[in-house]
Amino acid sequence: MSYDVNSLEAHWMPFSGNRDFKKEPRIVVKSEGMYMWDYKGGEIIDGSSALFCTPLGHGRREIAEAVYQQMLANDYTPHFQLGHPGSFDLAERVCRLLPDQFNHVFFTNSGSESIETAIKVVLAYQRASGQAQRNRLISRERAYHGVNMGGVSLAGMVRNRETFGLTLPNISLIRHTWQEDQRFSKGQPKTGAELAMDLERIAENLGGSTLAAVFIEPVAGSTGTLVPPVGYLEKIREICDKHGLLLIFDEVITGFGRMGTPFATQKFNVKPDIITMAKALTNGAIPMGGVAVTDEIYNTITNAAPENAIEFFHGYTYSAHPAACAAGIATQKIYENEGIF
Repeated sequence: MSYDVNSLEAHWMPFSGNRDFKKEPRIVVKSEGMYMWDYKGGEIIDGSSALFCTPLGHGRREIAEAVYQQMLANDYTPHFQLGHPGSFDLAERVCRLLPDQFNHVFFTNSGSESIETAIKVVLAYQRASGQAQRNRLISRERAYHGVNMGGVSLAGMVRNRETFGLTLPNISLIRHTWQEDQRFSKGQPKTGAELAMDLERIAENLGGSTLAAVFIEPVAGSTGTLVPPVGYLEKIREICDKHGLLLIFDEVITGFGRMGTPFATQKFNVKPDIITMAKALTNGAIPMGGVAVTDEIYNTITNAAPENAIEFFHGYTYSAHPAACAAGIATQKIYENEGIF
């Protein structure tokens, strides 16, 4: 295996020290199973599942073959007023993994786009419900919700915001759940559920009728795998119901078996109103994400528009790309056939 390390200038790498990287480049040229190999032949254990994207391991031929056959049959169909069979097939497969009343999925190209889409869904729903004054969003300290402007604004990771300065207004953060005495605890911490009352205090101080939604990672991932205390998510759900907020679970990391169940919502037995996903949706083979919503949200938004009108003015050029859908369908079949969760 070889690689020309003199051709590294053009690519501006994400979340990387570009100048430092070029001093000793780490170039992966092959991956299979749980291993990757660099251009010098060095074997690397992929302990993080490639940013949580490849729970089935690298090099799954079933996925590669499905993408190849799809590209030969139909390489691209724009999804504005057009469709292709794969997107509807994949959407049904995903919905079968979700709690009752989650029967609609909006496809994106990443977790960041899923969060951006979820923000728009929240605001569109509140307006369609006649509650346009509900325009304030709640997130948490140390939260990570992607790198688009909406996600950065929701983020509780300071460095992700301070580089750019300007973020969206009307966003408040509540405290994260990690406490010093939980350092070596196993499973869900027994203490800390009372931190959910931060949301109640914001509702009291700002007025519950101004709050649109709260965004929660069921298990906070990028900040260090923070497991929610016993009763915490239940209390968040209770406060949302009391004040009329939507609850969004960011399951970009926890979705598709990471918790042993299809999604963390089943693991913790707490049902949100919106679920975002990406990463393991296609086993990382093709970029893809999704936003699943309840029937109530979908019907409210669509029925607010005239019969023949566009109901939701949002979408991406590559939403539900045929190759991505093929990868997603093949991935879902493996999950099912191999009893992954």
